[in-house]
Amino acid sequence: MSQLAANVSKRLFSLDVFRGLTMFLLVAEAAGFHHNFTELTDGTAFSALAQQLHHHPWNGLRFWDLIQPFFMFIVGVAMPFSLRKRLTTQTKGQVTKHILRRCFLLFAFGVLLHCVYSHALVWELWNVLVQLAFTILIAYAIMHLPHKVQIGISVGLLVLIEALYRLYNPEAPYAQGHESFGSWGDMLTMGKTNGGYWVFVNFIPTAAHTIWGVVCGQILLSHKSQKEKLKAFLIWGTVILIFGFAMDWLNITPIVKRIATSSFTLASGGIAILTLTLFYWAIDVKNNHGKWLRIFSVVGTNSIFIYLFAETVGVQWFRDFGKIWTEGLLSPLGLSEKLIMVINALFVLFIFWYITYFLDKHKVYFKV
Repeated sequence: MSQLAANVSKRLFSLDVFRGLTMFLLVAEAAGFHHNFTELTDGTAFSALAQQLHHHPWNGLRFWDLIQPFFMFIVGVAMPFSLRKRLTTQTKGQVTKHILRRCFLLFAFGVLLHCVYSHALVWELWNVLVQLAFTILIAYAIMHLPHKVQIGISVGLLVLIEALYRLYNPEAPYAQGHESFGSWGDMLTMGKTNGGYWVFVNFIPTAAHTIWGVVCGQILLSHKSQKEKLKAFLIWGTVILIFGFAMDWLNITPIVKRIATSSFTLASGGIAILTLTLFYWAIDVKNNHGKWLRIFSVVGTNSIFIYLFAETVGVQWFRDFGKIWTEGLLSPLGLSEKLIMVINALFVLFIFWYITYFLDKHKVYFKV
């Protein structure tokens, strides 16, 4: 950490906007927009666009498959900034204690969310917060090492998951519906498998996203010029992206989000790095800190809070609350039920956004 620059601003506005946009899209799903927009556009020219708001059923990549990688990558980028700030007032031991506490809370929140989804006490480990708890621990444990070593470890994790899947089921390591190393891991840890084919061991390959985020964050905090930072991000983001897609095109390893194959991790990680590059260049390098960008940045400053709020209280209460007004006011106008539900989702989304705006305006931030 002593090698990091001391004269960099405490917050990177482009990172807040990137994180805020990602969380905005996540809470839009909780508001019901994705589902209702798909229902409204079914059979129209916009149906292909609506499909991009849902995960690919198996081999392929859609826009919505990038949201979790973005989230985990952004957490990694923020870690060097957060730790630099904490190390000015805390010892390394205190910081480590904070990280352990944070990961425990993220794990607990992820487990509890599954109980909310199921309306029962269940033991399920597929939530993004559970995954994030493990990827943060791995990234934190090695972030003091040189960049080459961190990247080498991340590649090692991808090689490891490749080997585990191929050794467990050499005939069909990545075939949909077949028993795999991931499903075996779920039976071992939870005694069940997921109907959508999600697997708990996804945290092993996706830890690479958080590690790459840490490396990018450390580069942003370094004394390198903005041009050098952009060049490094462009080169490595492009290389990782091409390598991931090449593995799929050459039938080496298919891109499958649901089991986080190494090719998916590489392709989505490359896109995450290039997206950070775009935000950093357009906002911080160009000094474009327009007020309109606060639409997203305010969501990013309370990201974990609004995610938990939207997935619990928001889903169970606010959708029905919104329907009182949207149906009551719009049904007499003759609008279709599907269109009303899309408007209702946008209304609920506005409520979620305004909560983050209100909290940010009053400098209230919930930290985990």
